[in-house]
Amino acid sequence: MVWKQLAPTASHITYLLLASFLILYALFSSFIRNRLHLSEPPLATLVGIIFGPRGFHAFDPAKWGLRDNTTQELTRIVVGVQCFAVGIELPKYWWSRHWRSVAMFLGPVMAGGWIVCAVLIWLLFDTSLPTAMVIGACLTPTDPVLAASVLSNSHFSTRVPNRLKHLLSTESGCNDGVGFPFLYIGLYIIIEKTAGDVLREWFLVTILWQCCFGISIGLFIGVFANWLLRFSDGRDMIGRASYLVFYLLLALFSVGVASTIGSDDFLVAFGAGLGFARDGWFRKKTEETHLPNVIDLLLNSSLFVYFGAIIPWTAFVEGPNLSVGRLVALLVLILLFRRLPFVLALKRWIPDIHTYREALFCGHFGPMGVGALFLAMEARAELETGTSLPLPHPPLKGYLPHRQTIEMIWPMICFIVLGSTMVHGLSTAIISVGSHFSRHKHERALIPGAETDALESMEHEIGAGDSEPSSEEEDT
Repeated sequence: MVWKQLAPTASHITYLLLASFLILYALFSSFIRNRLHLSEPPLATLVGIIFGPRGFHAFDPAKWGLRDNTTQELTRIVVGVQCFAVGIELPKYWWSRHWRSVAMFLGPVMAGGWIVCAVLIWLLFDTSLPTAMVIGACLTPTDPVLAASVLSNSHFSTRVPNRLKHLLSTESGCNDGVGFPFLYIGLYIIIEKTAGDVLREWFLVTILWQCCFGISIGLFIGVFANWLLRFSDGRDMIGRASYLVFYLLLALFSVGVASTIGSDDFLVAFGAGLGFARDGWFRKKTEETHLPNVIDLLLNSSLFVYFGAIIPWTAFVEGPNLSVGRLVALLVLILLFRRLPFVLALKRWIPDIHTYREALFCGHFGPMGVGALFLAMEARAELETGTSLPLPHPPLKGYLPHRQTIEMIWPMICFIVLGSTMVHGLSTAIISVGSHFSRHKHERALIPGAETDALESMEHEIGAGDSEPSSEEEDT
């Protein structure tokens, strides 16, 4: 009778495994982050791989009926919330003082990275140039989820100047949305019949509607929500706990507005966060709650467990023109040439980067993650159905226009995201340990990587430096 009570269904086992991982990580989070210098994404991905279909088969999203269209929505929500969080976490009026540095990353650095990715894919995999442009566009943006996991709430992050942390965080919050023009120029070349149609659709729909209108409506949502919350708070009509609920609901609302009107989800979410917290009032009211850290642990870590379980291992060798050797070569070349040369070359025109060591750090630190997965699904949706929704999985038989692009994009993006998650997730440990052993013995901390001073050749300002407004600006 007792054993008949056991009900180890796929969903029940998933609850158990996911909660067990998050509980274990929470119990030892300080040790893992500050002594081992590890972040959640690589660990969560390994958990998904070990207990997923290729491991113990304890967690299989397919058994839940979770397919590619579900993956699209999960990544949309997680990246949208993280982009909103980036806007919230910036110091007051930060954008007006640092927009030139962000513009260099969103302009020439992104454009150069897109061209490099597209050319490498075109040469290594013998694809058409438009196909390479589409896949390269998915790999161009810096992922806000991976960036947040390394740049916040860790011993390592205190050794990086605030201006660099805020610069990289802002770049990651913006460029998933700014990646839409790079993605859609390739898609329109594939879909449309004439150059005139391509340019018209790209300019009117992507540039004006998705990007320009998207960031504008996001700012409006944020500013108006800030006014509403101040109105309610000033009359003691809102409880303390509701601040946290308001934060998450506003992030979801902005993503919902964007996806409903067909605008740029991530620019709307980032704009809403930026407008909502532009004056620093909300950030000051909630600074003791550490809500972004809660989001990192729950939403982001859960998604990387999910990603580890859905990695299409067989497609790495069965997809058109794909092989593990070519994919490894692409990963290495992208990590070396996607953004590092451009940041080093443009260092003198990026005001927030003061030394070449800082440029090297910013050039390396451009992880590809959840945002790339979403853009891959967005591309598949346009090619498979001509709408915003992809098929549950690519058709295996029958005629399918653009079949090569559809069959290549998902396994290729998953492989690069897997590699980037591991490389960038482990970078903090490598940098910390390397910095430890590069010192003279009498200057080393007792434990490798336990140093607390600034990383070598990085300039730390007193306090928060120019990432925060001056006291005169505070009073205005």
